[in-house]
Amino acid sequence: MSRILAVFALLACAAGLNVRAAQTDAAHADAARADAAHAVPAADPAQAPSDAARAAPADPSADPRAALLKRLPAGSKLEDLRPSPIAGIYEFVQGAEVSYLTADGKYFFDGNLYDMNSRENLTEVQRTHARVAMINAVPESQMVIFGPSNPLYTITVFTDVDCAYCRKLHSEMAELNHLGVRVRYMFFPRTGPNTDSWKKAEVVWCSPDRNAALTRAKSGAALDMSKTCAGTPIAREYALGQSIGVRGTPAILTEKGDYIEGYMPPRELVQQIKDMQLAKR
Repeated sequence: MSRILAVFALLACAAGLNVRAAQTDAAHADAARADAAHAVPAADPAQAPSDAARAAPADPSADPRAALLKRLPAGSKLEDLRPSPIAGIYEFVQGAEVSYLTADGKYFFDGNLYDMNSRENLTEVQRTHARVAMINAVPESQMVIFGPSNPLYTITVFTDVDCAYCRKLHSEMAELNHLGVRVRYMFFPRTGPNTDSWKKAEVVWCSPDRNAALTRAKSGAALDMSKTCAGTPIAREYALGQSIGVRGTPAILTEKGDYIEGYMPPRELVQQIKDMQLAKR
């Protein structure tokens, strides 16, 4: 028992010494800090940050999106990624295609994102904004237009000269115009480059009267396939249709960017446009 007590005593003594040593060191440190506080540091221009350095922008590679670009298709840009309404999820937008990517880059998914309070399709909102921007970037001089002077509605239609339902829609142009619908055509030959439909679109574009040539072509009249020219917009419009997500023709887009897939009789089409407008109010 006495040996145990002696050990406890030695431990207590050592602890006391350590406490006193720590207190002494702390006092010395306080004194050193006090001296430093009263000292006037010498100016060192080499170490002082310049105004330019302080104002320098952050390294772009520090943007968390930079690492995510390595997991995305070639040609993707930082501006294609933006925060989504969900924390930790980025929205990836290319053309009118919208998909989603987790901030750690582990998961990628597409589909529609809905606001459960408003029941609004947030993904479709982004798609319509993108479609409007892309369509508005095309001057009307690059379109073939049929319409009244004071239209109630304007639609942009991606069309194929040989598409049966495109021809049916065009055959009802007088009724569409009478209902106040202005139709702006852009070409989307479904068979792609170097095909008869593509060549017909070029012939129509190169005609002195494009409206009349398009009407003849859609009625099945023979075209002089040698009457082509350079600088047609067919390739650009075909690529634009692909970016917008055109899957077939006629592909109809409203002024608000709503996508109407396929043919509709004139009165039904007008009603559909009205319903879409009301849904956005």
